[in-house]
Amino acid sequence: MDLIQAVVLGLVQGLGEFLPISSSAHLVLVPWLMNWAYSGLTFDIALHVGTLIAVVLYFWKDWLNLLHKGFTQPKEREGKLFWYLVLATIPGALIGYLLEDIAETVFRNPILIACMLILLGIILYGVDRNGKKRIDVEHISLKTSFLIGISQALAIMPGVSRSGITMTTALALGMTREGAARFSFFSAIHIWKLSAIYSRGHHQVRSQGR
Repeated sequence: MDLIQAVVLGLVQGLGEFLPISSSAHLVLVPWLMNWAYSGLTFDIALHVGTLIAVVLYFWKDWLNLLHKGFTQPKEREGKLFWYLVLATIPGALIGYLLEDIAETVFRNPILIACMLILLGIILYGVDRNGKKRIDVEHISLKTSFLIGISQALAIMPGVSRSGITMTTALALGMTREGAARFSFFSAIHIWKLSAIYSRGHHQVRSQGR
């Protein structure tokens, strides 16, 4: 890998992480289209850590406020939102950890990835066009949070954007665009992301040890 390739992949990850287009998918498709050698798990992990740090730095005040309200006022709106975000991480964390090895092999086919990108784009367009858009993030329910959390598990497949699938599910359940986006971005700092980073690193260590 040369410097230009590294910069391009960094830009792809940085933009893709915050748009509903699956950064993981584009980290596979861009090298494939450009006929570049695969950068390796270590580089992918570094890119994901970089965007995770960016999210933490941007939302740290919001998260400190939610954390404080979660423990001091758990029955108020912001306190409930904190615990709903925690709940939303559990399904994705468990399924992501269990299926990570499969995702790194079977699901890395460029044709499958392209099909999933197209399918999710069509679904997101349809849901955004027809959704009721009545519920803001402060009024999200326990059921809605849990269903969004389950949908996050699909993001284990490159081609299914984490932000895209969570916003699609939120819009389908009646949330506003702003509410869906805020809940998705808040949940970007979650156990699923950390477990994926850990499990990728663990997978690499095991591979090197063979």
